[in-house]
Amino acid sequence: MIQSPETPLPVAILAGGLATRLRPLTEKIPKALLELNGEPFIVHQLRLLHSRGIRHAVLCIGYLGEMVQAAVGDGAAFGIKVDYVFDGPKLLGTAGALKRATAAIPALGGSFFTLYGDSYLPIDYLAVQRHFTASGKSALMTVYKNIGQFDASNVVFDGTDILVYDKKAKLPEMHHIDYGLGVFRASAFDRIPPDTVADLATLYQQLLAEGQLAGCEIQQRFYEIGSITGLQDTAQFLRDNASPR
Repeated sequence: MIQSPETPLPVAILAGGLATRLRPLTEKIPKALLELNGEPFIVHQLRLLHSRGIRHAVLCIGYLGEMVQAAVGDGAAFGIKVDYVFDGPKLLGTAGALKRATAAIPALGGSFFTLYGDSYLPIDYLAVQRHFTASGKSALMTVYKNIGQFDASNVVFDGTDILVYDKKAKLPEMHHIDYGLGVFRASAFDRIPPDTVADLATLYQQLLAEGQLAGCEIQQRFYEIGSITGLQDTAQFLRDNASPR
C-alpha cells in the first residue's frame, strides 16, 4: 500500500511493559489504564492522536493487556481503528514487539509512527512525517533539547543530525533526549529475528551506525506517565489543556 505524504501514518503504541516504577499503582492494572483526571491515560492518548489526523493504531500489549483491549475495544469510540498484538508467553522488548506487529498487522503498511504507551506528545505529527519522508532514511528519532531537565539526556544532536545516541554512556555533549516518537520503515525490523527479545534503543544505535537514522528536533516538552512526577505533571497539563475530543 502506498501512503500519501499528506495522510498521517498509522501508529504502533508500545504498551506492554510491567511499569515497575509505578508500583503499587500498576500491580492490578496496566499503566495505560491509570486514571488521569477521571479517565484512563490511553483515552487521552487516543484522543490526541485522532486530533492529529491519525486513524489507525496498533497497541503492542503484554502485561495485563486483556484489560487494555476490553477498555479500548475496536477504537470506534475515539474515531481510530485499533488493532492489538500480544507479546505472547514472554515479553519481547520494545523492538521485538514492533517486529511482531509488522508481521501480524499488514495494514501498518510500509512506514509507521512508534509511540511509547506512557507518552503524551501534543505536537504536529504530520510535520515529523514530512521530515522522515524527506530524509529518505529507514528511521527517524525525534529529539528534544532537554539538558538533563526531565530525564537523563542521551543524544548528541548538532542541529541537523544525530551524532550519538546512548542510554548508558553519558557524554557532556549530550544535551538532547529521545523525545518518544519515532518513524520507521517496516523493513528496518528485518534486522531482528522473529520472536526475539530486542530493545528499540539497540535498533536505533544500529541504524545510526548504518547512516539510516534521521533526527528531528521538537521544541515542545514531552509529557509522560512513566514516573510519579511525570504522572503528576501530565495530569496538570491535561487539566490546563483539556484533551481534544
